Amino acid sequence: MNISQFFEHWQINENPFRGEEARHDAVFARVAMAPVGGRHASSHPDFEKILGDLSRPSTSVVFGEKGSGKTAIRMQIGDRVRRHNEQNPGARVLAISYDELNGFLDEIHARVSRGHADADPAESFKKVRLVDHIDAVLALGVSRVLESVLGSGSDGGDLGPDPVRRARQMTSSHKNDLVLLQAVYDRSDVDGRRTAKLRSRLKLGTPEGRLGWLALAWAGWIPASLAAGVLVFAAEMVTGVPAMIVQVLLGVFALAWAGVLAKVFILDRLVLGRLGGKIARQQRFLARPADAIAASLRWVPVPMRSSHVLPLTKSDEHRYAMLARLKRVLAHFGITGVLVIMDRVDEPTLVNGDPDRMKSIVWPLFNNKFLQQEGIGIKLLLPVELRHALFKESSAFFQEARLDKQNMVERLSWTGAMLYDLCSSRLTACRPDHAEPVALVDVFAEDVSRQDVVDALDQMHQPRDAFKFLYRCLSEHCSNVTGDEQAWRIPKLVLEQVRRAESERVQQLYRGIRPA
Repeated sequence: MNISQFFEHWQINENPFRGEEARHDAVFARVAMAPVGGRHASSHPDFEKILGDLSRPSTSVVFGEKGSGKTAIRMQIGDRVRRHNEQNPGARVLAISYDELNGFLDEIHARVSRGHADADPAESFKKVRLVDHIDAVLALGVSRVLESVLGSGSDGGDLGPDPVRRARQMTSSHKNDLVLLQAVYDRSDVDGRRTAKLRSRLKLGTPEGRLGWLALAWAGWIPASLAAGVLVFAAEMVTGVPAMIVQVLLGVFALAWAGVLAKVFILDRLVLGRLGGKIARQQRFLARPADAIAASLRWVPVPMRSSHVLPLTKSDEHRYAMLARLKRVLAHFGITGVLVIMDRVDEPTLVNGDPDRMKSIVWPLFNNKFLQQEGIGIKLLLPVELRHALFKESSAFFQEARLDKQNMVERLSWTGAMLYDLCSSRLTACRPDHAEPVALVDVFAEDVSRQDVVDALDQMHQPRDAFKFLYRCLSEHCSNVTGDEQAWRIPKLVLEQVRRAESERVQQLYRGIRPA
């Protein structure tokens, strides 16, 4: 018998237990999108604690084994945010996925190692700072805003309908905040031209200070020429005026104009280049060229180019001020909260699952001031290896991190009963709505009780391993009977054999002597 025949008998449209990765699992997508409390709704019991109140975003720190459902939780958070935004258009939440870390980590490793091919990434990651993470979050958030404001369609995505019109309705202060954020954190702007485009889209025009100096530079020859003509005419009409005086005055006008040209085309560019270089050196997670930052800063009002505003040092105060600017801009579009969801820390190429490298990357984030910001919730979905490392830290570390305030879930564990309900919901999701209800235990022989299945699933510990266990039960049964036998239920012997084999596999996986 093949599995298709088995599924056809039970009116199962697709294999409920084939998926092992939430991102690529069509069944999970349907289950996760089901209405809360609905027929297919299924999530970890700690999910509500991890999610928190979206009207008041909060931080959560979660540790879980591979396959325990961290990525599934991230996707479910995204779905709940979408629903919240539909129901609360004036108090929406922006969810920022901070899970594609390869680019950020490649950049800081290249910076710290100065491009040496044999440099150890572990040494580079030891120099990761909290401000590097804040810069990355700002870059991701600013990019989401710019996608809407600089986009060509009327669908504003995160910012709601008609974002350009709403952006133009902002106060000049908020417009300048957005221009500053774009100039400093727009990773897509590789030549500095998008800043002028943004100002044009916002109908800001050229900054006043820059406009005046440009006018003097391009039209300064006009007053100088008029003054020269007046002096020459006066010298001809009034006898006795020494030619040297006329020449000196003409020279003064020429030097003044030359000074203006030097300031606009030489001095200002040198100053902006220096500022761009300082910013680029501090933004070690971002790969934006210094000359692109300098070109963008030309369009930023002069008062906002000071050292009190720009992130020219490793100080975190400038970054918190930038986060406050981003929140003010988002508030104009009806976004009152931000969720930053960090996941897949173990997957980047340079990390490769190494606990020490993960620790170096994540530990700077354990800062109570950063984790307890008003209106910003940080969701850290971390591998369980970091939990073991965390418990070895000093009391001073815990005092700074204040994990007692961070809604920490020490281990994302699953009982057999929880896994039974999860698998049952997946089975139901793969059957037609009009079909007669079928429980998970119904596909097993009559001498298999619900508790037998629950006990077997309890030894799997994680959803991924539970799915593998059930998939193997189906495969073993179908491969050992013919289609003519019409044996539509899995015998207890198959359940026990697969349980022993899969339980041993899981234990070997935890001891690190099996790959999966």
